[in-house]
Amino acid sequence: MFALGWEVGGEAWEWRRQLWAWEEELVRECQDLLHTFSLQAHLSDSWQWQPDLANGYLVRSAYQILTSQESAPLPAAAYLIWHKQVPLKISIMAWRLLRDRLPTKANLAERGIITPAAHLCVSGCGGIESAQHLFLSCSTFGSLWSSVRSWIGFSAADPQSLSDHFLQFTFSLGGTMIRRSFMQLIWLATISSLASNYHSWWTSPCSCLGID
Repeated sequence: MFALGWEVGGEAWEWRRQLWAWEEELVRECQDLLHTFSLQAHLSDSWQWQPDLANGYLVRSAYQILTSQESAPLPAAAYLIWHKQVPLKISIMAWRLLRDRLPTKANLAERGIITPAAHLCVSGCGGIESAQHLFLSCSTFGSLWSSVRSWIGFSAADPQSLSDHFLQFTFSLGGTMIRRSFMQLIWLATISSLASNYHSWWTSPCSCLGID
């Protein structure tokens, strides 16, 4: 690429087909990274351990870096996703949901898998299809929660985050173990139903949500 010319307009950036808009954005990012980079033909390539350029890579050095970093605490709701009466695949899906690791359109657009213009909710409600929107605030999918609360017999305002929603729902009937277990089961069953219905609406291969 350097020999062809990787400056803007150089032959290194010529393509056999027209690029998509999101691909052009990636090309611009790559060009920005290479803008101040120059190759020196008379020098050989070599690896460098950036934390310690003088001594190079050492296992001890890597270990110190890893152990000195503070690990992010898991949200309290993360401990509630495991339930003995819930299939493992549902708990794993909930684990991914609480960490925003499901392939919603917002996540797919952020990773360049679909164009940013295609990130609207599959239900046609006009909102951006994030996990929070899809499972809580969507007028089509999220409205299921009001029916579930009506069936159980309590009312509450939905929190804005999925973790807070899970916690509030689990302890809404009191803190006894039996009631908490029951509400955990209902919450996990509801998000499983929402994910299954979402999957039936949008049948793209990348929309599986980890259920099948």
